Amino acid sequence: MTNLDTKKTEFKNSEFLNSSELLTLDVAFEQTKNTVDKVLSTAPFIIRTYTQHLIKSRGKFIRAWALLVCAMDSNNKINQNAVAFASAIEILHLATLVHDDVMDDASLRRGVITLQKKYGKKTAVICGDYLLATALRLVTSIKNRDEFLNFELPSYIDQICMGELRQHLNNGNMDLSFYRYLSIINGKTAALFEASFYGGAILFEKEKAVLNKYRQLGKYVGMIFQLTDDCIDFEVDELTAKKNVQSDYEQGVITLPLIYTFYNNPDVKNKAKEGLLTRQELNKAVFKAGGLDFTKMISKKYYDKFMKTMSSMDLSYEKKSQLVSILDKAFFGLKKNKEKKNLVNEK
Repeated sequence: MTNLDTKKTEFKNSEFLNSSELLTLDVAFEQTKNTVDKVLSTAPFIIRTYTQHLIKSRGKFIRAWALLVCAMDSNNKINQNAVAFASAIEILHLATLVHDDVMDDASLRRGVITLQKKYGKKTAVICGDYLLATALRLVTSIKNRDEFLNFELPSYIDQICMGELRQHLNNGNMDLSFYRYLSIINGKTAALFEASFYGGAILFEKEKAVLNKYRQLGKYVGMIFQLTDDCIDFEVDELTAKKNVQSDYEQGVITLPLIYTFYNNPDVKNKAKEGLLTRQELNKAVFKAGGLDFTKMISKKYYDKFMKTMSSMDLSYEKKSQLVSILDKAFFGLKKNKEKKNLVNEK
């Protein structure tokens, strides 16, 4: 594809995204998925092989869906610009996953061989950089972009990068504190969810106090999402998770179940520092200490905060239902509906 061809593709994408039509949630979601697929499948020829490979491992678009839900107005209609924002969020998320797989030396992502495993780390890093640039270009593709400069996507990208760096600098730090860890995941995971909720809300809401509540909702979901993922590393096999599991500790990534276990069992922590703790011993120690139960308890606190904040907002029944659905997906993860019913019964 020549430079001229690339510009034509970008113009067509921009034209598609700039309609003033109001959309239903389902239509907006379909347009978002189509936009992401089109961006990946029509990338410049030199990188297209790699971006097309990523289409095979695309996820459930939970962040894009969250942005679209938050963009729903009082009549449950969505500004067309939300498609551009949601597509940008999804491509940005994809960029972080590509880079994560390089750092983690991961071989699987959603059941598909990772870009770095198939084509090499250097190629994957460059591809991730390209996706990041593409996400920013999508955000600026809307005609009335000056109205939405307060989206501050670059600021959220800063937070994500700083969170990843803090995690890297604390790699193998068996003395990592509870609050320090929450600060790390607030950046590396929760920031993108916050951007999703806020990015949708600014398309129809102008009141700053209300927008801040959307930010809070996004943060709470993001924190829950990461804490659930921490538990998945101990509870779910690779076939079910469709990605590498039982790998955080081996890569020096210290998660909340480990932090709690090390705090309550210094002998286990000392053995880990000496490199003498096997994965089987670690799993046994985490279950015995209640590391998973503690992590789920913290996650439940964020769940309750989400519900309390949402109850203070003037939202339609449909919007509340969709937000709770997103919350439940983050909280329950790969668990069965039976566990969801148990939580409802506890309320």
